[in-house]
Amino acid sequence: MKPKPGPKIKLNNPLIIESDRSVCLESDHPRYEEVREQLARFADLEKSPGNLHTYRISPISIWNAASLGMPAAKILDFLDANSRYPLPNAVREKINMWHRRYGALALERIASGPHAGKLAIVARDRELYLEARRRKGLEDFARVELENGFTIDEDARGAVKQILTDLEYPVEDVAGYVAGAPLEIILRKKCRSGRPFELRNYQKEAVDAFHANGTTRGGSGVVVLPCGSGKTVVGIAAMERCNTNTLVLTTSSAAVHQWCSELLDKTTLDARDVGEYTGAKKDLKPVTVTTYQMLTYRRSKTGVFQHFHIFDDRDWGLVIYDEVHLLPAPVFSITASLQARRRLGLTATLIREDGHESRVFSLIGPKRYESPWRRLEREGFIAAATCREVRVPLDAETGRAYEAAEKREQFRIACENGAKTAVIRELLSRHAGDHVLVIGQYLEQIGALARDIGAPLITGATQNDAREHLYNEFRAGRIPVLVISKVGNFAIDLPDANVAIQISGTFGSRQEEAQRLGRVLRPKSDGRPAVFYTVISADTREREFAAKRERFLTEQGYTYEVINSDKLFAESGGLMGGSIAKGVVA
Repeated sequence: MKPKPGPKIKLNNPLIIESDRSVCLESDHPRYEEVREQLARFADLEKSPGNLHTYRISPISIWNAASLGMPAAKILDFLDANSRYPLPNAVREKINMWHRRYGALALERIASGPHAGKLAIVARDRELYLEARRRKGLEDFARVELENGFTIDEDARGAVKQILTDLEYPVEDVAGYVAGAPLEIILRKKCRSGRPFELRNYQKEAVDAFHANGTTRGGSGVVVLPCGSGKTVVGIAAMERCNTNTLVLTTSSAAVHQWCSELLDKTTLDARDVGEYTGAKKDLKPVTVTTYQMLTYRRSKTGVFQHFHIFDDRDWGLVIYDEVHLLPAPVFSITASLQARRRLGLTATLIREDGHESRVFSLIGPKRYESPWRRLEREGFIAAATCREVRVPLDAETGRAYEAAEKREQFRIACENGAKTAVIRELLSRHAGDHVLVIGQYLEQIGALARDIGAPLITGATQNDAREHLYNEFRAGRIPVLVISKVGNFAIDLPDANVAIQISGTFGSRQEEAQRLGRVLRPKSDGRPAVFYTVISADTREREFAAKRERFLTEQGYTYEVINSDKLFAESGGLMGGSIAKGVVA
Protein backbone atom coordinates (compact mmCIF):
# COMPACT_ATOMS: atom_id res chain seq x y z
CA MET A 1 0.00 0.00 0.00
CA LYS A 2 1.41 3.35 -1.09
CA PRO A 3 1.98 5.89 1.75
CA LYS A 4 0.00 9.11 1.43
CA PRO A 5 2.10 11.97 0.09
CA GLY A 6 3.04 14.52 2.75
CA PRO A 7 2.25 18.21 2.53
CA LYS A 8 3.90 19.94 -0.38
CA ILE A 9 6.77 22.22 0.65
CA LYS A 10 7.80 25.00 -1.76
CA LEU A 11 11.13 26.29 -0.45
CA ASN A 12 11.45 28.92 -3.18
CA ASN A 13 8.33 30.77 -2.03
CA PRO A 14 8.72 34.07 -0.11
CA LEU A 15 6.11 33.63 2.69
CA ILE A 16 6.14 31.72 5.96
CA ILE A 17 2.69 31.69 7.58
CA GLU A 18 2.26 30.77 11.24
CA SER A 19 -0.90 29.51 12.93
CA ASP A 20 -1.10 32.75 14.98
CA ARG A 21 -1.77 34.57 11.64
CA SER A 22 1.68 36.16 11.45
CA VAL A 23 3.11 36.18 7.94
CA CYS A 24 6.87 36.50 7.36
CA LEU A 25 8.08 37.89 4.04
CA GLU A 26 11.72 37.85 2.90
CA SER A 27 12.67 41.32 1.64
CA ASP A 28 15.53 40.00 -0.50
CA HIS A 29 13.31 37.53 -2.33
CA PRO A 30 13.15 38.19 -6.13
CA ARG A 31 9.34 38.60 -5.94
CA TYR A 32 9.36 40.73 -2.79
CA GLU A 33 7.84 43.89 -4.32
CA GLU A 34 5.06 42.05 -6.12
CA VAL A 35 4.16 39.90 -3.09
CA ARG A 36 4.42 42.80 -0.59
CA GLU A 37 1.99 44.93 -2.60
CA GLN A 38 -0.62 42.14 -2.60
CA LEU A 39 -0.05 41.13 1.03
CA ALA A 40 -0.50 44.72 2.24
CA ARG A 41 -4.09 44.65 0.92
CA PHE A 42 -5.21 42.31 3.72
CA ALA A 43 -2.44 42.28 6.37
CA ASP A 44 -0.60 44.89 8.46
CA LEU A 45 3.15 45.16 8.92
CA GLU A 46 4.18 44.60 12.55
CA LYS A 47 7.98 44.60 12.46
CA SER A 48 10.79 44.55 9.95
CA PRO A 49 14.12 43.51 11.49
CA GLY A 50 16.80 42.56 8.99
CA ASN A 51 15.46 41.04 5.81
CA LEU A 52 12.40 39.38 7.37
CA HIS A 53 9.21 41.47 7.53
CA THR A 54 6.40 40.25 9.77
CA TYR A 55 2.78 41.00 8.87
CA ARG A 56 -0.35 40.22 10.88
CA ILE A 57 -3.75 39.21 9.54
CA SER A 58 -6.48 40.70 11.75
CA PRO A 59 -10.28 41.11 11.66
CA ILE A 60 -9.98 44.77 10.58
CA SER A 61 -7.47 43.96 7.84
CA ILE A 62 -9.79 41.28 6.41
CA TRP A 63 -12.91 43.48 6.70
CA ASN A 64 -11.16 46.32 4.89
CA ALA A 65 -10.11 43.91 2.14
CA ALA A 66 -13.72 42.69 1.93
CA SER A 67 -14.98 46.27 1.72
CA LEU A 68 -12.67 46.80 -1.27
CA GLY A 69 -14.25 43.78 -2.98
CA MET A 70 -11.47 41.24 -2.38
CA PRO A 71 -13.01 37.75 -2.03
CA ALA A 72 -11.82 35.37 0.69
CA ALA A 73 -10.96 32.82 -2.01
CA LYS A 74 -8.56 35.31 -3.63
CA ILE A 75 -6.80 35.93 -0.31
CA LEU A 76 -6.47 32.21 0.38
CA ASP A 77 -5.33 31.42 -3.16
CA PHE A 78 -2.63 34.08 -2.86
CA LEU A 79 -1.41 32.67 0.46
CA ASP A 80 -1.46 29.09 -0.87
CA ALA A 81 0.46 30.11 -3.98
CA ASN A 82 3.18 32.05 -2.12
CA SER A 83 3.59 30.16 1.17
CA ARG A 84 6.65 28.01 1.69
CA TYR A 85 4.67 25.56 3.81
CA PRO A 86 0.99 24.53 3.71
CA LEU A 87 -1.36 27.18 5.04
CA PRO A 88 -2.37 26.31 8.64
CA ASN A 89 -6.03 25.35 8.91
CA ALA A 90 -6.50 27.78 11.81
CA VAL A 91 -5.52 30.68 9.54
CA ARG A 92 -7.77 29.49 6.72
CA GLU A 93 -10.72 29.19 9.12
CA LYS A 94 -10.19 32.66 10.63
CA ILE A 95 -9.96 34.36 7.24
CA ASN A 96 -13.11 32.63 6.04
CA MET A 97 -14.95 33.44 9.28
CA TRP A 98 -14.00 37.14 9.37
CA HIS A 99 -14.69 37.60 5.68
CA ARG A 100 -18.09 35.91 5.98
CA ARG A 101 -18.99 38.14 8.91
CA TYR A 102 -18.39 41.35 6.94
CA GLY A 103 -21.83 42.49 5.83
CA ALA A 104 -23.63 39.48 7.36
CA LEU A 105 -25.51 42.09 9.41
CA ALA A 106 -26.86 45.23 7.80
CA LEU A 107 -28.20 48.43 9.27
CA GLU A 108 -31.23 49.30 7.16
CA ARG A 109 -34.25 51.55 7.20
CA ILE A 110 -37.48 49.52 7.07
CA ALA A 111 -39.32 50.36 3.88
CA SER A 112 -42.87 49.23 4.69
CA GLY A 113 -45.13 47.63 7.25
CA PRO A 114 -45.88 48.58 10.85
CA HIS A 115 -42.27 49.64 11.49
CA ALA A 116 -41.75 51.59 8.26
CA GLY A 117 -39.07 54.27 8.60
CA LYS A 118 -37.45 52.67 11.65
CA LEU A 119 -33.76 51.77 11.79
CA ALA A 120 -33.10 48.05 12.13
CA ILE A 121 -30.27 45.55 12.36
CA VAL A 122 -31.19 42.97 9.73
CA ALA A 123 -29.55 39.56 9.25
CA ARG A 124 -28.31 38.61 5.81
CA ASP A 125 -26.90 35.46 7.42
CA ARG A 126 -29.32 34.17 10.06
CA GLU A 127 -26.83 31.78 11.62
CA LEU A 128 -24.31 34.56 12.20
CA TYR A 129 -27.05 36.86 13.44
CA LEU A 130 -28.08 34.34 16.09
CA GLU A 131 -24.44 34.01 17.12
CA ALA A 132 -24.11 37.79 17.52
CA ARG A 133 -27.45 38.12 19.29
CA ARG A 134 -26.31 35.74 22.01
CA ARG A 135 -23.35 37.99 22.81
CA LYS A 136 -23.63 40.58 25.58
CA GLY A 137 -23.92 44.28 24.80
CA LEU A 138 -26.96 44.58 22.54
CA GLU A 139 -29.77 44.11 25.09
CA ASP A 140 -30.10 47.80 25.89
CA PHE A 141 -30.48 48.80 22.22
CA ALA A 142 -33.00 46.31 20.81
CA ARG A 143 -36.48 47.86 20.68
CA VAL A 144 -38.78 45.63 18.59
CA GLU A 145 -37.81 42.06 17.70
CA LEU A 146 -38.20 41.22 14.01
CA GLU A 147 -38.05 37.89 12.23
CA ASN A 148 -34.39 38.44 11.29
CA GLY A 149 -33.31 41.35 13.44
CA PHE A 150 -34.49 44.16 15.68
CA THR A 151 -35.22 47.86 15.49
CA ILE A 152 -33.07 50.47 17.21
CA ASP A 153 -33.47 54.15 18.09
CA GLU A 154 -32.11 56.76 15.67
CA ASP A 155 -29.51 58.00 18.13
CA ALA A 156 -28.18 54.46 18.72
CA ARG A 157 -26.90 54.05 15.15
CA GLY A 158 -23.25 54.70 15.99
CA ALA A 159 -23.22 52.90 19.33
CA VAL A 160 -24.69 49.68 17.91
CA LYS A 161 -22.21 49.64 15.02
CA GLN A 162 -19.36 50.18 17.46
CA ILE A 163 -20.49 47.34 19.76
CA LEU A 164 -20.97 44.89 16.90
CA THR A 165 -17.53 45.76 15.50
CA ASP A 166 -16.01 45.09 18.92
CA LEU A 167 -17.84 41.73 18.95
CA GLU A 168 -16.35 40.99 15.49
CA TYR A 169 -19.70 41.17 13.67
CA PRO A 170 -19.17 44.32 11.58
CA VAL A 171 -22.32 45.98 10.28
CA GLU A 172 -22.75 47.27 6.74
CA ASP A 173 -24.63 50.54 7.12
CA VAL A 174 -27.05 51.00 4.19
CA ALA A 175 -29.65 53.02 6.09
CA GLY A 176 -29.01 56.13 4.00
CA TYR A 177 -28.19 59.72 4.86
CA VAL A 178 -29.88 63.08 5.19
CA ALA A 179 -29.27 65.25 2.14
CA GLY A 180 -28.22 68.31 4.13
CA ALA A 181 -28.78 71.89 2.99
CA PRO A 182 -28.12 72.09 -0.78
CA LEU A 183 -25.07 73.91 -2.08
CA GLU A 184 -23.98 73.99 -5.72
CA ILE A 185 -20.29 73.16 -6.01
CA ILE A 186 -18.66 72.93 -9.43
CA LEU A 187 -15.03 72.01 -10.08
CA ARG A 188 -13.23 74.44 -12.36
CA LYS A 189 -11.46 73.31 -15.52
CA LYS A 190 -8.98 76.10 -14.93
CA CYS A 191 -7.99 77.20 -11.41
CA ARG A 192 -8.45 80.81 -10.37
CA SER A 193 -4.66 80.93 -10.34
CA GLY A 194 -4.79 80.23 -14.09
CA ARG A 195 -3.42 76.67 -14.08
CA PRO A 196 -5.41 73.94 -15.87
CA PHE A 197 -7.13 71.56 -13.46
CA GLU A 198 -8.61 68.09 -13.73
CA LEU A 199 -8.85 65.12 -11.41
CA ARG A 200 -6.14 62.51 -11.68
CA ASN A 201 -7.36 59.01 -12.47
CA TYR A 202 -6.86 57.70 -8.92
CA GLN A 203 -8.58 60.76 -7.41
CA LYS A 204 -11.62 60.11 -9.59
CA GLU A 205 -11.57 56.40 -8.65
CA ALA A 206 -11.43 57.34 -4.96
CA VAL A 207 -14.42 59.70 -5.24
CA ASP A 208 -16.39 57.13 -7.26
CA ALA A 209 -15.72 54.47 -4.60
CA PHE A 210 -16.82 56.79 -1.77
CA HIS A 211 -19.92 58.20 -3.48
CA ALA A 212 -21.11 54.92 -5.09
CA ASN A 213 -23.42 56.86 -7.44
CA GLY A 214 -25.24 58.33 -4.46
CA THR A 215 -26.57 54.96 -3.30
CA THR A 216 -26.64 53.80 0.31
CA ARG A 217 -23.68 51.53 -0.53
CA GLY A 218 -21.47 54.61 -0.37
CA GLY A 219 -21.49 57.85 1.56
CA SER A 220 -19.23 56.83 4.43
CA GLY A 221 -15.71 55.50 4.64
CA VAL A 222 -12.02 56.23 4.32
CA VAL A 223 -9.78 57.02 1.35
CA VAL A 224 -6.13 56.11 1.90
CA LEU A 225 -3.62 57.91 -0.35
CA PRO A 226 0.05 58.88 0.06
CA CYS A 227 1.09 62.24 1.44
CA GLY A 228 1.52 64.73 -1.40
CA SER A 229 -0.91 62.92 -3.73
CA GLY A 230 -3.78 65.41 -3.41
CA LYS A 231 -6.11 64.07 -0.72
CA THR A 232 -7.57 67.58 -0.33
CA VAL A 233 -8.62 67.48 -3.99
CA VAL A 234 -10.37 64.14 -3.34
CA GLY A 235 -12.31 65.79 -0.52
CA ILE A 236 -13.27 68.74 -2.71
CA ALA A 237 -14.39 66.43 -5.52
CA ALA A 238 -16.52 64.47 -3.03
CA MET A 239 -18.14 67.78 -2.04
CA GLU A 240 -18.98 68.42 -5.68
CA ARG A 241 -20.67 65.00 -5.90
CA CYS A 242 -22.75 65.60 -2.77
CA ASN A 243 -23.57 69.29 -3.46
CA THR A 244 -24.39 70.03 0.14
CA ASN A 245 -23.26 72.08 3.14
CA THR A 246 -19.98 70.58 4.31
CA LEU A 247 -18.00 70.64 7.54
CA VAL A 248 -14.25 69.96 7.18
CA LEU A 249 -12.25 68.95 10.26
CA THR A 250 -8.48 69.15 10.01
CA THR A 251 -5.28 69.29 12.05
CA SER A 252 -4.15 72.91 12.33
CA SER A 253 -4.82 76.52 11.42
CA ALA A 254 -2.34 76.16 8.55
CA ALA A 255 -4.40 73.23 7.24
CA VAL A 256 -7.60 75.31 7.56
CA HIS A 257 -6.06 78.06 5.43
CA GLN A 258 -4.85 75.52 2.87
CA TRP A 259 -8.32 73.96 2.57
CA CYS A 260 -9.96 77.38 2.18
CA SER A 261 -7.40 78.39 -0.43
CA GLU A 262 -7.86 75.17 -2.42
CA LEU A 263 -11.66 75.45 -2.31
CA LEU A 264 -11.60 79.00 -3.65
CA ASP A 265 -8.96 78.14 -6.27
CA LYS A 266 -10.51 74.96 -7.69
CA THR A 267 -14.28 75.41 -7.34
CA THR A 268 -16.91 78.00 -8.19
CA LEU A 269 -17.44 78.74 -4.49
CA ASP A 270 -16.56 82.27 -3.38
CA ALA A 271 -15.60 83.83 -0.05
CA ARG A 272 -19.27 84.15 0.96
CA ASP A 273 -19.55 80.34 0.89
CA VAL A 274 -16.34 79.32 2.70
CA GLY A 275 -15.79 79.99 6.39
CA GLU A 276 -12.90 79.53 8.80
CA TYR A 277 -13.74 78.50 12.37
CA THR A 278 -10.54 78.96 14.40
CA GLY A 279 -9.24 80.98 17.32
CA ALA A 280 -8.80 83.94 14.96
CA LYS A 281 -12.17 83.74 13.15
CA LYS A 282 -15.46 82.02 13.86
CA ASP A 283 -17.40 82.14 10.61
CA LEU A 284 -20.02 79.44 10.09
CA LYS A 285 -20.76 79.29 6.37
CA PRO A 286 -22.11 76.67 3.93
CA VAL A 287 -18.59 75.21 3.84
CA THR A 288 -16.84 75.57 7.19
CA VAL A 289 -13.29 74.43 7.94
CA THR A 290 -12.13 73.97 11.54
CA THR A 291 -9.56 72.05 13.58
CA TYR A 292 -9.77 69.06 15.88
CA GLN A 293 -8.10 71.21 18.54
CA MET A 294 -10.86 73.81 18.26
CA LEU A 295 -13.55 71.18 18.65
CA THR A 296 -11.95 69.60 21.71
CA TYR A 297 -11.24 72.88 23.50
CA ARG A 298 -12.67 73.19 27.01
CA ARG A 299 -11.78 75.38 29.95
CA SER A 300 -11.07 72.47 32.29
CA LYS A 301 -10.66 68.70 32.08
CA THR A 302 -14.20 68.18 33.28
CA GLY A 303 -15.74 71.16 31.47
CA VAL A 304 -17.95 71.12 28.40
CA PHE A 305 -16.51 71.24 24.91
CA GLN A 306 -17.12 74.85 23.97
CA HIS A 307 -17.41 74.40 20.20
CA PHE A 308 -19.23 71.09 19.72
CA HIS A 309 -22.31 73.15 18.87
CA ILE A 310 -21.03 73.70 15.32
CA PHE A 311 -22.04 70.10 14.51
CA ASP A 312 -25.65 71.16 15.01
CA ASP A 313 -25.57 74.81 13.95
CA ARG A 314 -25.96 74.05 10.24
CA ASP A 315 -27.61 71.29 8.24
CA TRP A 316 -24.44 69.54 7.17
CA GLY A 317 -24.83 66.90 4.46
CA LEU A 318 -21.15 65.89 4.51
CA VAL A 319 -18.46 65.86 7.20
CA ILE A 320 -14.85 65.44 6.03
CA TYR A 321 -12.26 64.18 8.52
CA ASP A 322 -8.83 65.20 7.23
CA GLU A 323 -5.96 63.06 8.61
CA VAL A 324 -8.64 60.81 10.12
CA HIS A 325 -6.04 58.64 11.86
CA LEU A 326 -5.54 61.57 14.29
CA LEU A 327 -9.22 61.88 15.19
CA PRO A 328 -9.32 62.68 18.95
CA ALA A 329 -11.40 60.49 21.27
CA PRO A 330 -13.96 63.24 22.12
CA VAL A 331 -14.72 63.66 18.39
CA PHE A 332 -15.42 59.93 18.15
CA SER A 333 -18.21 60.43 20.68
CA ILE A 334 -19.85 63.23 18.70
CA THR A 335 -19.31 61.30 15.43
CA ALA A 336 -21.35 58.45 16.88
CA SER A 337 -24.35 60.81 16.80
CA LEU A 338 -23.58 61.98 13.24
CA GLN A 339 -24.28 58.67 11.53
CA ALA A 340 -27.11 60.13 9.42
CA ARG A 341 -24.60 62.49 7.74
CA ARG A 342 -22.23 61.41 4.99
CA ARG A 343 -18.71 61.00 6.38
CA LEU A 344 -15.41 60.92 4.49
CA GLY A 345 -12.09 60.17 6.15
CA LEU A 346 -8.83 61.12 4.38
CA THR A 347 -5.48 59.72 5.47
CA ALA A 348 -2.11 58.37 4.37
CA THR A 349 -2.32 55.59 6.93
CA LEU A 350 -5.06 53.91 8.95
CA ILE A 351 -2.55 53.25 11.74
CA ARG A 352 -3.54 54.80 15.07
CA GLU A 353 -0.94 54.82 17.80
CA ASP A 354 -3.74 54.33 20.37
CA GLY A 355 -4.92 51.13 18.65
CA HIS A 356 -8.43 52.48 17.96
CA GLU A 357 -8.56 51.57 14.25
CA SER A 358 -11.88 49.82 14.94
CA ARG A 359 -13.42 53.17 15.96
CA VAL A 360 -12.54 54.66 12.59
CA PHE A 361 -13.95 51.55 10.88
CA SER A 362 -17.27 51.57 12.74
CA LEU A 363 -17.93 55.33 13.00
CA ILE A 364 -16.37 56.82 9.86
CA GLY A 365 -16.69 53.72 7.71
CA PRO A 366 -14.60 51.03 6.03
CA LYS A 367 -11.72 51.61 3.65
CA ARG A 368 -13.28 52.62 0.33
CA TYR A 369 -10.14 53.20 -1.70
CA GLU A 370 -6.38 52.81 -1.35
CA SER A 371 -3.47 53.28 -3.72
CA PRO A 372 0.04 52.06 -2.87
CA TRP A 373 2.67 54.77 -2.54
CA ARG A 374 5.05 53.07 -4.96
CA ARG A 375 2.34 52.80 -7.64
CA LEU A 376 1.81 56.57 -7.60
CA GLU A 377 5.57 57.09 -7.59
CA ARG A 378 5.92 54.88 -10.69
CA GLU A 379 3.16 56.89 -12.39
CA GLY A 380 4.87 60.18 -11.53
CA PHE A 381 2.16 61.52 -9.20
CA ILE A 382 4.49 61.65 -6.19
CA ALA A 383 8.25 62.14 -6.21
CA ALA A 384 10.65 59.20 -6.13
CA ALA A 385 12.17 59.14 -2.65
CA THR A 386 15.24 57.71 -0.93
CA CYS A 387 15.21 57.17 2.84
CA ARG A 388 18.50 57.31 4.75
CA GLU A 389 19.22 56.74 8.41
CA VAL A 390 22.36 58.43 9.74
CA ARG A 391 23.66 56.91 12.99
CA VAL A 392 25.60 59.23 15.29
CA PRO A 393 27.50 58.06 18.42
CA LEU A 394 27.12 59.72 21.81
CA ASP A 395 30.24 61.47 23.09
CA ALA A 396 31.70 60.26 26.39
CA GLU A 397 29.99 62.85 28.60
CA THR A 398 26.58 62.42 26.99
CA GLY A 399 27.05 58.64 27.14
CA ARG A 400 27.54 58.77 30.91
CA ALA A 401 24.44 60.94 31.35
CA TYR A 402 22.50 58.51 29.17
CA GLU A 403 23.53 55.45 31.18
CA ALA A 404 22.57 57.12 34.47
CA ALA A 405 19.12 58.30 33.29
CA GLU A 406 15.70 56.69 33.54
CA LYS A 407 14.42 55.03 30.36
CA ARG A 408 12.13 57.86 29.26
CA GLU A 409 14.84 60.43 29.86
CA GLN A 410 17.31 58.26 27.94
CA PHE A 411 15.21 58.69 24.81
CA ARG A 412 15.30 62.47 25.07
CA ILE A 413 19.05 62.55 25.77
CA ALA A 414 19.62 60.42 22.67
CA CYS A 415 17.32 62.63 20.56
CA GLU A 416 19.09 65.82 21.66
CA ASN A 417 22.57 64.41 21.09
CA GLY A 418 24.70 67.48 20.33
CA ALA A 419 26.84 65.52 17.87
CA LYS A 420 23.90 65.59 15.45
CA THR A 421 24.60 69.27 14.64
CA ALA A 422 27.82 68.52 12.77
CA VAL A 423 26.02 65.82 10.78
CA ILE A 424 23.25 68.24 9.81
CA ARG A 425 25.82 70.81 8.70
CA GLU A 426 27.48 68.18 6.53
CA LEU A 427 24.15 67.16 4.99
CA LEU A 428 23.26 70.78 4.30
CA SER A 429 26.60 71.35 2.56
CA ARG A 430 25.91 68.34 0.34
CA HIS A 431 22.43 69.64 -0.47
CA ALA A 432 23.37 73.23 -1.27
CA GLY A 433 20.88 74.41 -3.87
CA ASP A 434 18.10 72.13 -2.60
CA HIS A 435 14.99 73.09 -0.63
CA VAL A 436 15.56 71.59 2.82
CA LEU A 437 13.24 71.14 5.81
CA VAL A 438 14.82 70.24 9.15
CA ILE A 439 12.16 68.82 11.47
CA GLY A 440 12.43 68.11 15.21
CA GLN A 441 10.41 67.41 18.31
CA TYR A 442 12.15 69.38 21.07
CA LEU A 443 11.94 73.18 21.01
CA GLU A 444 15.22 73.78 22.81
CA GLN A 445 17.03 71.47 20.39
CA ILE A 446 15.62 72.97 17.19
CA GLY A 447 16.03 76.51 18.51
CA ALA A 448 19.74 75.95 19.16
CA LEU A 449 20.15 74.26 15.79
CA ALA A 450 18.41 77.09 13.92
CA ARG A 451 20.78 79.61 15.54
CA ASP A 452 23.80 77.43 14.77
CA ILE A 453 23.05 77.01 11.05
CA GLY A 454 21.51 80.47 10.61
CA ALA A 455 18.12 79.24 9.41
CA PRO A 456 14.63 80.58 10.26
CA LEU A 457 12.62 78.65 12.85
CA ILE A 458 8.88 77.90 12.85
CA THR A 459 7.14 76.49 15.94
CA GLY A 460 3.62 76.47 17.31
CA ALA A 461 4.37 79.85 18.90
CA THR A 462 5.17 81.50 15.55
CA GLN A 463 2.42 83.94 14.60
CA ASN A 464 0.39 82.93 11.54
CA ASP A 465 1.44 86.00 9.53
CA ALA A 466 5.12 85.38 10.26
CA ARG A 467 4.71 81.68 9.49
CA GLU A 468 3.06 82.36 6.12
CA HIS A 469 5.77 84.89 5.27
CA LEU A 470 8.51 82.32 5.90
CA TYR A 471 6.67 79.65 3.91
CA ASN A 472 6.28 82.07 0.99
CA GLU A 473 9.97 83.00 1.13
CA PHE A 474 10.85 79.28 1.10
CA ARG A 475 8.53 78.67 -1.87
CA ALA A 476 10.17 81.53 -3.73
CA GLY A 477 13.63 80.08 -3.09
CA ARG A 478 14.83 83.05 -1.07
CA ILE A 479 15.09 80.82 2.03
CA PRO A 480 16.79 77.48 1.20
CA VAL A 481 16.48 75.91 4.67
CA LEU A 482 13.63 76.00 7.21
CA VAL A 483 13.81 74.52 10.70
CA ILE A 484 10.35 73.48 11.92
CA SER A 485 8.84 71.81 14.95
CA LYS A 486 6.18 69.11 14.81
CA VAL A 487 3.77 71.76 13.42
CA GLY A 488 5.42 70.81 10.14
CA ASN A 489 4.09 67.25 10.26
CA PHE A 490 0.89 68.22 8.47
CA ALA A 491 -0.61 70.46 5.82
CA ILE A 492 2.39 72.45 4.68
CA ASP A 493 2.08 73.20 1.00
CA LEU A 494 5.74 73.50 0.02
CA PRO A 495 5.85 71.77 -3.35
CA ASP A 496 9.55 72.44 -4.04
CA ALA A 497 10.82 70.97 -0.74
CA ASN A 498 12.89 67.98 -1.80
CA VAL A 499 15.01 67.18 1.27
CA ALA A 500 13.79 66.53 4.82
CA ILE A 501 16.13 65.98 7.75
CA GLN A 502 14.45 64.56 10.85
CA ILE A 503 16.49 65.12 14.01
CA SER A 504 14.00 63.95 16.65
CA GLY A 505 10.49 62.56 16.77
CA THR A 506 7.62 61.26 18.88
CA PHE A 507 8.89 57.91 20.18
CA GLY A 508 7.83 55.15 17.75
CA SER A 509 5.14 57.03 15.81
CA ARG A 510 4.75 55.44 12.37
CA GLN A 511 2.20 58.11 11.45
CA GLU A 512 4.73 60.86 12.03
CA GLU A 513 7.42 59.13 9.98
CA ALA A 514 5.02 58.85 7.03
CA GLN A 515 3.82 62.45 7.36
CA ARG A 516 7.35 63.83 7.51
CA LEU A 517 8.39 61.96 4.39
CA GLY A 518 5.21 63.33 2.86
CA ARG A 519 6.48 66.90 3.21
CA VAL A 520 8.88 66.25 0.29
CA LEU A 521 6.80 63.93 -1.92
CA ARG A 522 5.10 66.47 -4.17
CA PRO A 523 6.48 65.98 -7.70
CA LYS A 524 9.19 68.52 -8.55
CA SER A 525 8.99 70.60 -11.70
CA ASP A 526 12.55 69.55 -12.61
CA GLY A 527 11.97 65.88 -11.74
CA ARG A 528 14.39 65.86 -8.81
CA PRO A 529 13.96 62.95 -6.39
CA ALA A 530 13.18 63.48 -2.71
CA VAL A 531 15.58 62.51 0.07
CA PHE A 532 14.45 61.81 3.64
CA TYR A 533 17.10 61.61 6.38
CA THR A 534 16.48 60.52 9.93
CA VAL A 535 19.44 61.32 12.19
CA ILE A 536 19.54 59.07 15.27
CA SER A 537 21.91 58.25 18.11
CA ALA A 538 23.48 54.83 17.57
CA ASP A 539 23.05 52.04 20.13
CA THR A 540 20.37 53.91 22.13
CA ARG A 541 16.65 53.77 22.75
CA GLU A 542 16.22 56.26 19.92
CA ARG A 543 17.44 53.53 17.53
CA GLU A 544 14.82 51.13 18.94
CA PHE A 545 12.05 53.65 18.41
CA ALA A 546 13.38 54.56 14.96
CA ALA A 547 12.92 50.92 13.90
CA LYS A 548 9.25 51.14 14.94
CA ARG A 549 8.78 54.47 13.17
CA GLU A 550 10.21 53.12 9.93
CA ARG A 551 7.80 50.19 9.84
CA PHE A 552 5.00 51.92 7.94
CA LEU A 553 7.27 53.20 5.18
CA THR A 554 8.80 49.74 4.89
CA GLU A 555 5.27 48.44 4.32
CA GLN A 556 4.94 50.92 1.46
CA GLY A 557 8.06 49.49 -0.19
CA TYR A 558 10.70 51.97 1.00
CA THR A 559 14.02 50.82 2.40
CA TYR A 560 16.41 52.81 4.58
CA GLU A 561 20.05 53.17 3.61
CA VAL A 562 22.16 53.09 6.77
CA ILE A 563 25.03 55.58 7.06
CA ASN A 564 27.43 55.73 10.00
CA SER A 565 28.42 59.34 10.71
CA ASP A 566 32.19 58.65 10.85
CA LYS A 567 32.08 57.27 7.32
CA LEU A 568 29.85 60.13 6.25
CA PHE A 569 32.56 62.60 7.21
CA ALA A 570 35.31 60.44 5.73
CA GLU A 571 33.66 60.23 2.32
CA SER A 572 35.15 62.28 -0.43
CA GLY A 573 32.31 61.56 -2.88
CA GLY A 574 28.55 61.95 -2.61
CA LEU A 575 26.20 60.05 -0.37
CA MET A 576 25.73 57.38 -2.99
CA GLY A 577 29.29 56.17 -2.34
CA GLY A 578 30.26 52.72 -1.17
CA SER A 579 30.26 53.48 2.56
CA ILE A 580 26.45 53.35 2.68
CA ALA A 581 25.17 50.06 4.03
CA LYS A 582 22.21 49.49 1.76
CA GLY A 583 19.15 47.55 2.76
CA VAL A 584 16.51 47.47 5.44
CA VAL A 585 17.55 48.77 8.84
CA ALA A 586 18.28 46.03 11.35
